[in-house]
Amino acid sequence: NSSRTEDYKVQNIIAAQLNSFGFHEMMANSLTTAAYVSLTESLSADHNVTMLNPLSNDLATMRQSLLFSALEAAAYNINRKNQDLKLFEFGKTYHKLPSNYQENKHLTLLLSGNRHAEIWNNAQKPTDFFMFKGYVDSVLSRLGIEKIKSVPVEVDLFAEGMSYQVGTEVLVRFGTIRKNILKHFDIKQEVFFADFHWDAVLKLISNKIKFADIPRYPEVRRDLALLVDE
Repeated sequence: NSSRTEDYKVQNIIAAQLNSFGFHEMMANSLTTAAYVSLTESLSADHNVTMLNPLSNDLATMRQSLLFSALEAAAYNINRKNQDLKLFEFGKTYHKLPSNYQENKHLTLLLSGNRHAEIWNNAQKPTDFFMFKGYVDSVLSRLGIEKIKSVPVEVDLFAEGMSYQVGTEVLVRFGTIRKNILKHFDIKQEVFFADFHWDAVLKLISNKIKFADIPRYPEVRRDLALLVDE
């Protein structure tokens, strides 16, 4: 399938870019607990895809959001003193709609803790919203997506945030996760989260990514000296 191959190529491009920024890729279970939808009004229990023979209540439902599995990973790391986190994940969400079942592709970013690893001769600086926004912008810029508009985010997962759109189609929502949601995972530090609607992103970058050969000859630098009359 050519579209699947192109998707895989684009994912590799973005994964390499995020790795260069210090992000680590994670792979979470698509099965989760149905209780997570009660943490937000933007998700509905009626849209849960429920397993007929679940192994446990914690693995009884297909996830409607990648946020909660990301927060599980963040809480696991923070509890083990790994508090400076840069994580990303390519994954799907699953929804039971009145007419059919639906799967949506996503790319998510999670940022929390300090900007850099602890160094004895350098003061620690916490990450902030503008630093995180730079990472989000860099993903869209790398894919050649420039004509976008920003609007305040309307999803109640975020205490504050932004949404990037092309027309009425949302490309990404990002911001600071609400404290009541973090409290559920016993996370006491600020967490920034971005959710790219990957299907919408792929529509915009069709046939835009091009590759060029590495130059055959090395770069040459020359100095030029002139002798002139006084």
